[in-house]
Amino acid sequence: MKKLLSFILAAAVVFSMTACSGEKKSAEDGGNIKIGVILVGDDTEGYTAAHIEGIKKAAQALNVADDQIIWKYKVEENSNCYEAAVDLAGAGCDVIFSNSYGHQTFMAQAAEEYPDVTFVSMTGDFAAVSGLDNFKNAFTKVFESRYVSGVVAGLKLKELLEEGILTEDVQPDSFDADGNVKIGYVGAYSYAEVVSGYTAFYLGVKSIVDNVVMEVKYTNSWFDIDKEAAAAEALVANGCVIISQHADSTGAPAAIQKLLDNGTICYSVGYNIDMLETAPTAALTSATNTWSVYYTYAIGTVLKGEDIMPDWAEGYEQDAVAITKLGESCAEGTAEKVAEVEEQLKNGSLKVFDTATFTVDGKKVTSAPVDLSYYDYSSGAPVVVYAGDTEEAISGGAFEESTLRSAPYFALRIDGITEDAEPVE
Repeated sequence: MKKLLSFILAAAVVFSMTACSGEKKSAEDGGNIKIGVILVGDDTEGYTAAHIEGIKKAAQALNVADDQIIWKYKVEENSNCYEAAVDLAGAGCDVIFSNSYGHQTFMAQAAEEYPDVTFVSMTGDFAAVSGLDNFKNAFTKVFESRYVSGVVAGLKLKELLEEGILTEDVQPDSFDADGNVKIGYVGAYSYAEVVSGYTAFYLGVKSIVDNVVMEVKYTNSWFDIDKEAAAAEALVANGCVIISQHADSTGAPAAIQKLLDNGTICYSVGYNIDMLETAPTAALTSATNTWSVYYTYAIGTVLKGEDIMPDWAEGYEQDAVAITKLGESCAEGTAEKVAEVEEQLKNGSLKVFDTATFTVDGKKVTSAPVDLSYYDYSSGAPVVVYAGDTEEAISGGAFEESTLRSAPYFALRIDGITEDAEPVE
């Protein structure tokens, strides 16, 4: 009896040790992992819809059941995020994801209180310097797919010019005094994330049509159909021929389609989702993120009992970014050129922010120090919350984006692009 009891106790200890180790969550069957998701929108908003799709694809690939995921939709970037995070931690979630930059400080607050739960703030920028082992940041190198979408736009612009469809006689407002063609961009906020994206798009266009200038209008909102439409209409009224966007609704493509139908020469490049249903002849393509790549990595890492890296950022090399289906209005040969450029980005022979391709105030950029500290601006003057090193972003003749941290930090205002001081009301 003693021997039997000893055997049972020993077996119980082994079982307990196994259950407490990283092996408890098997990648083969989805384990007993519980996942919390905090979303700034829902599936009616492109950016959030892309995250939802990515999580569901990752869960399917890892055999994680639907009832192992708890969703929190339309969570504002305020204390509601903290409350949602605490609620998910209390519900037993092993890992909690949020998908908006404004969630970050509230996710960090919850991470301090629940050290056994991993919190991931998408597009965040201070996880690595926060001192919190259970707080992580992630984003994609979407600037790469924005560059490719710019190539698509540039090829269309080239076609319009070469075929004589777009001329100063036909549409005189579409050219500036120096003969440069005007294009436009609808941006949400003047954050580095948006600046990085619109600069990449512009450089993609410029790689095909050199004599081009771009105007940026801000909406001060990630999702506002009316403001995005109004910004697109204003840009076209100023002569812009192609309008891209870093804003999450279909407002801009819908407005461009209407203008095109009424005889104005103008086309759209979207973001996050395929815009062809909204703008069947105006939409050329959209830059997008393949979020399933990150979520498969992150959830799979937790299932293996391992630690998610504090800063994750991948692009074409890992198929983490892409462009959507090419529209019928794209120029002939676009698919072939896109494949060529994507391969160059994958193998590293093409750098989006090659310093030979742009200037700032007429001068080549040879140095771009990036302060990786996190500042609180709520009191007016910046206050350091988390101190980080200042590191050089220029390496090998290019600005290396999303390598010093996952969140974009390209904030240079290069020549050829102008920003409107006042946001669209």
